[in-house]
Amino acid sequence: MPASRIAIGTPNEAIQPSALKAALSEFICTFLFIFAGQGSVMAYSKLTAGGPSTPTGLIAAAIAYSFALVVAVSVGANNSGGHVNPAVTFGAFVGGNITLIRGLLYWIAQLLGSVVACFLLRVATGGQATGTFGLAGVGSWNAVVLEIVMTFGLVYAVYATAVDPKKGSLGTIAPLVIGLIVGANILAGGAFDGAAMNPAVAFGPAFVSWSWSHHWVYWVGPLIGGGLAGVIYDVFFICNSHEQLPTTDY
Repeated sequence: MPASRIAIGTPNEAIQPSALKAALSEFICTFLFIFAGQGSVMAYSKLTAGGPSTPTGLIAAAIAYSFALVVAVSVGANNSGGHVNPAVTFGAFVGGNITLIRGLLYWIAQLLGSVVACFLLRVATGGQATGTFGLAGVGSWNAVVLEIVMTFGLVYAVYATAVDPKKGSLGTIAPLVIGLIVGANILAGGAFDGAAMNPAVAFGPAFVSWSWSHHWVYWVGPLIGGGLAGVIYDVFFICNSHEQLPTTDY
C-alpha cells in the first residue's frame, strides 16, 4: 500500500544541494510553461474580441499549453522529474514516490515560477491583464468535479508513462502523452472553468491580478484528482512491486 511508503523526510533535506537543484528546475520549468501558455492566451485576447472564450481561442489555448507542457516536462525530467504542477507532486507524494519535504520545495518553486512568469508577462506587454481562471455557467462544485476528473486523467497518465517501473521505452514519450491529455482536457473543460488541472496555473494570474474569486476550486479539485490517481494507480497496478523511486527516475 502507498501509505506504508509515504515519507515525511528530514528538515536537512530542504537544504541538500540535490533538493535545491530539483526545486530550481521546477521553478524554471514552471516559468517556461506558464509564460508560453498564459502568454498565448494574452496574445490571442489582444488580437481578437473574446479571446480564449471563443472556440478558436479555446483551441489556441489548448495547443499552446499542450506544446509548452511537453517542453517543460522534457527539460525538467532529468533534474526534478518535470512535475510542473503541485497536483502531480501531491500525487507522487501519496503514492510514496517523493517525500513531503521535497514536495513542499517543489510547490514553492512551482508557485514562484508561475508568479514571476505572469508578472513579467504584464511588464513585457505594457500592463496588459494576465486574466484569471473563472467559472462560466457552472457552479463551484460543478467546477470542482470537472477539475477532479481532468486532473485524475493527467496524473494517471503521468503514473502510467513516467512512474510505473514497467513503463520501459514508453517513458520516452511520457512528455508528449502528458501534453496531449492536458490539451484534450482544455478542449473538454475550458469553456466551463478554464480547465486548470494545476494550482500553479491558476495561482500566478490570480496573484498578479489580485483576484481570488473561486480560486479555491483550482486547489481542491486538482489535489483530490491527483491524489486519487496516485493512490489508485499505485494500489492496483504497481502495489508492492517497487521501491521508492529516486528523483532521477521521476
